[in-house]
Amino acid sequence: MAVSRRWVGLCSMVLVMMLCVGTIAKVLEEQIPETDLSYRNGGTEKLQSSSNSSMVAGSEVKEGSNEHAVDNPEEVASMVEMSIRNSTERRKLGYFSCGTGNPIDDCWRCDPNWQTNRKRLADCGIGFGRNAVGGRDGRFYVVTDAGDDDPVNPRPGTLRHAVIQEEPLWIVFKRDMVIQLKQELLMNSFKTIDGRGTNVHIANGACITIQFITNVIIHGLHIHDCKPTGNAMVRSSPSHFGWRTMADGDAISIFGSSHVWVDHNSLSNCADGLVDAVMGSTAITISNNHFTHHNEVILLGHSDSYTKDKQMQVTIAYNHFGEGLIQRMPRCRHGYFHVVNNDYTHWEMYAIGGSANPTINSQGNRYAAPTNPFAKEVTKRVETSQSEWKGWNWRSEGDLLLNGAYFTPSGAGASASYARASSLGAKSSSMVGSITSGAGALGCRRGRQC
Repeated sequence: MAVSRRWVGLCSMVLVMMLCVGTIAKVLEEQIPETDLSYRNGGTEKLQSSSNSSMVAGSEVKEGSNEHAVDNPEEVASMVEMSIRNSTERRKLGYFSCGTGNPIDDCWRCDPNWQTNRKRLADCGIGFGRNAVGGRDGRFYVVTDAGDDDPVNPRPGTLRHAVIQEEPLWIVFKRDMVIQLKQELLMNSFKTIDGRGTNVHIANGACITIQFITNVIIHGLHIHDCKPTGNAMVRSSPSHFGWRTMADGDAISIFGSSHVWVDHNSLSNCADGLVDAVMGSTAITISNNHFTHHNEVILLGHSDSYTKDKQMQVTIAYNHFGEGLIQRMPRCRHGYFHVVNNDYTHWEMYAIGGSANPTINSQGNRYAAPTNPFAKEVTKRVETSQSEWKGWNWRSEGDLLLNGAYFTPSGAGASASYARASSLGAKSSSMVGSITSGAGALGCRRGRQC
């Protein structure tokens, strides 16, 4: 009789655990919208692989001997527990893109209805550029035409026609496209370019210029192989066009502008910089981007003599500085720069450089030095004697230095100076891998979790 009660109790426990796992799988499956059947099937297969391990355990109890069920209840329970834990771990690793510790992504990517709540992104900014609202307060504009035949009189439906409008716009794309710009894309204020749900490349021509404007968000684009262009007429608003001299060939050029957020883009192989911010630009966040195959990656500050850049405040957060990079990640002048929770896996010369007394606050980054024994130093003071730079406020706090990497600090560590170079709380460098695991253009498809 005692054995019988024990057997009934065990069966009840296993049945409850199986029902819990089935419920978890069903809830997670229902979070994947119906509109993308290919993703739904792929996600269901993975959920089934998790629940099947539990079903195997259940079938062993049902079909196997009573002795196995009675003598090893811990084995059955541990199999069910493992199934639940595996599902949870996949979530932690970003399989469902939730709970990665990345505050930007955790703000919007867990929403299965992100596509119908696109403008929520504008409330997810961090750092010095956190107040960039882009086109949040305007209507949606759908780009349907990848062409750029006439930079002076762009056709409606093109990206150029969208970005020059006076009113706030949240710009999205009807389909995947490659946009080869004839001349630099001169943006107007209060615009968001949102590439989520499509695979959009701006490549093999001119690229993006943010000049004397405010409140811009650039999100989810592939920008690469940008070339010098210019000596041509280009329209910057419905009421104005003018002569443009030669552009350098930057992926994103920020010139005399403020409240700019560059997030989740994949940038590589341009004629000049990947992101340049100069001429008094400030209130900028560069986050979650994937940088590859480039020499001079990020320039912040116009020149040593341009003192208006002393107002510059830029956050560099959650980016992956990857394969084929050489220097300037970033290279800073004059202002205040918060470099936080980035993953530096490649550089050939140095990672962070500067001149003209910038304040650099490096916190919670992971720096993996190259094999070259002469390139282990993270930092470089550009064309400046030690007697001068020893007073600059550069600090490393909580950084993980790997493969012989070393950071050369300087300055007295004035609290007021570092306060102006602090824009958010740094997380532990041990979390950098998960925080930056989704860096770059996400490739989100329509109607599914990102």
